[in-house]
Amino acid sequence: MVFYFKARPEAGDYTIFMGLDKFENEELIKYGFPEDIWFHVDKMSSAHVYVRLHKGQTIDDMSEGNKVNNVDVVYTPWHNLKKTASMDVGQVGFYNSKMVRTVRVEKRINEIVNRLNRTKVERKPDLKAEREAVNAAERAERKQHLRDKTTAVFGSRIGWGKMIRKKRREEMERLEKERQAEVRSYKNLMVAEKMTSNKEIASANKSLQELEEDFM
Repeated sequence: MVFYFKARPEAGDYTIFMGLDKFENEELIKYGFPEDIWFHVDKMSSAHVYVRLHKGQTIDDMSEGNKVNNVDVVYTPWHNLKKTASMDVGQVGFYNSKMVRTVRVEKRINEIVNRLNRTKVERKPDLKAEREAVNAAERAERKQHLRDKTTAVFGSRIGWGKMIRKKRREEMERLEKERQAEVRSYKNLMVAEKMTSNKEIASANKSLQELEEDFM
């Protein structure tokens, strides 16, 4: 069983949730989202509470609140939670202690607790399926980004190739026009030293590399 709560409207449309017991906490640890921020009362047996941020937000977008008296509440992004085989059920450590923050709660504000309890909803979610759905969506997004990038690269190359071919075609047409004009010219008729051989025409055609250099 997972308990879900809603943040106050002015704070934003955020979901707050926690497990029923340490076994449920274990599932939350295993199938958390990248946007999840984990909370726990330091050095005390307490629930693992999560706040799910919006995509693109970070822990710096969190605002601080309080629920109980005279305690330190530690919080860190879900991906910083470290779980080893030697740990008890529901127990966690941290990969990077510098990513763990602490807020001192000096006084319990019943108004906050009561408001949260009024939004409380009990559900039995398939945490694994939810996590797999998120993974699938992220993979699809990465593939689409790669396809867009590949299309842009090949589109650029295709455009470049078209320009080179056009440049070469224009050069060939220009040479052919010059040759036709020379053939039609009576003054060059039967004058051997001014006749153009096929070999000379071929040698006059520029290579693809030369055309690229001209284009640049």
